Amino acid sequence: MQVILIKDVDNLGSAHEAVDVRPGYARNFLIPQKFAIEASGSNMKILQERHKQKAKKENKLIAEIANVTAVLKSSPLKIGAKVGTSGKIFGSVTAIQLARAIREQKGYEIDRRRISIIDDIKEAGMHKAQVDFGKDNIVEIDFEVVAE
Repeated sequence: MQVILIKDVDNLGSAHEAVDVRPGYARNFLIPQKFAIEASGSNMKILQERHKQKAKKENKLIAEIANVTAVLKSSPLKIGAKVGTSGKIFGSVTAIQLARAIREQKGYEIDRRRISIIDDIKEAGMHKAQVDFGKDNIVEIDFEVVAE
């Protein structure tokens, strides 16, 4: 018997997925516990429409990530830091400062937890950081630490 899962079920499948199960398991457990509904013609059409909408949303999100990536890579960010006479900075540059610079200079709000600085920043100059947008969308951006 084929059913459409409403909720995630361990060792069976995830929500909004059509799976084949034994008729007794479906009638006696999955359907009464509201884990699944019967895979009738109308329910299958609803499931297909839901998958189409999900694919559209994902494509739109991927296009938006591509736009943000292009803007972030267009020019390096400038981050001010207190610098000594030898060119070494006092303190450190953090992901919070990078997120603030992205918001002020590029106009995009990116969570600081998605930003990771690749190398240790000990002196002024060009450095690299990574921004993780999820689902294997990692972008490497350049930023410049300048003296305040």
